[in-house]
Amino acid sequence: MAKAAKATKTKAPEKNHTFLYQGTDKKGAKVKGEISGKNPALVKLELKKQGINAKSVNRKLVINIGGKKKITTMDVTIFTRQMATMMKAGVPLVQSFEIVADGLDNPTMKEVVLSIKSEVEAGNNFAGALRKYPQHFDDLFCSLVDSGEQSGALETMLERVAVYKEKAEALRLKIKKAMKYPISVLVIAAVVTGILLVKVVPTFKSLFDGFGAELPAFTLFVLAISDWVQAKGFLLVIFIAAIITGYKEGRKRSPAFNALADRVTLKLPIVGDIAYKATVARYSRTLSTTFAAGVPLIEALESCAQAAGNTVYRDAILRIRDDVSTGQQLQFAMRATGIFPSMALQMVAIGEESGALDAMLDKVATYFEAEVDNAVDGLTSMMEPMIMSFLGVVIGGLIIAMYLPIFQIGAVV
Repeated sequence: MAKAAKATKTKAPEKNHTFLYQGTDKKGAKVKGEISGKNPALVKLELKKQGINAKSVNRKLVINIGGKKKITTMDVTIFTRQMATMMKAGVPLVQSFEIVADGLDNPTMKEVVLSIKSEVEAGNNFAGALRKYPQHFDDLFCSLVDSGEQSGALETMLERVAVYKEKAEALRLKIKKAMKYPISVLVIAAVVTGILLVKVVPTFKSLFDGFGAELPAFTLFVLAISDWVQAKGFLLVIFIAAIITGYKEGRKRSPAFNALADRVTLKLPIVGDIAYKATVARYSRTLSTTFAAGVPLIEALESCAQAAGNTVYRDAILRIRDDVSTGQQLQFAMRATGIFPSMALQMVAIGEESGALDAMLDKVATYFEAEVDNAVDGLTSMMEPMIMSFLGVVIGGLIIAMYLPIFQIGAVV
């Protein structure tokens, strides 16, 4: 029995590595470069097939300070688009992995792609290989690829997944850009204000001590703030850091806190409207992509719930799924939740009546993505003068408070 078990034990596929080679081509000219392979012997064999007589083959040493580079959603999006392009051009699946991996800038993503290639070469299917990396490829991604493999239309399905990922990534980056600008400016303003209160204001205070006259109330107020910042400013920094850390951890660990934060976000002025439109666009895009791929509506709604990005809509979509599973039409199930706009409901109704639900949902997604773009542009345009005014009041107020006593003395003289 032990021998039988030993015999059936399969060896794990050897991972690909990057090798540096030097040699001569068919004309005797010296050549050198990089190539991906499992070991030096196989690399030399591959180079020989390409007409290169390798003199030296050495594994490339990669020094990565700080650990592996993180794989972002943009890396996954680029990988999906390139795989769709390769497959559409008729390149075999395994060869497509090699070509795409060679063009990736992120070494961690390259390692993942080569590992997927090894899985496929070992006999596993594409979707099964992707499911070994759930942190990068979600259930929706894997299900669509699996559907493409089973239907024999993998290149078409990869194209749809690529379009879906690109639209979702563009929407995410647009919102992130809108939030990044004011936050970065406010952080810089806080740092500059802190430097003024800790370094500049105390210099003026020592000068004012020699005046022997009563200082204006505004100046005394700023001096009091400066004294507090110097004495207990670290408590404010710790308090802010604790709030940010607590918010992030609450989002990760507490479903109740996560649900509360999502509800509050939807009710915020301006930001809530953007979050609302972005969630509707994400729901419509996901449902359109999955339904067009031939995924049953119940399973498609399950994928939409996971990709909603907001617990309020996630719970509502799960209720829609339950209603649809009992035979209710999608438009009525969506209307019963009370959180979808009338435009989306009407388009879904038209799609169900005409048998073109995926096309109507695609139009809904496109419309609300454009709405998000307009809202974000409007928010950015509105916040620029507001932030400039805020900086002017804060920084200008500190400067006026310090020079006000000097102006008063000059007026008396």
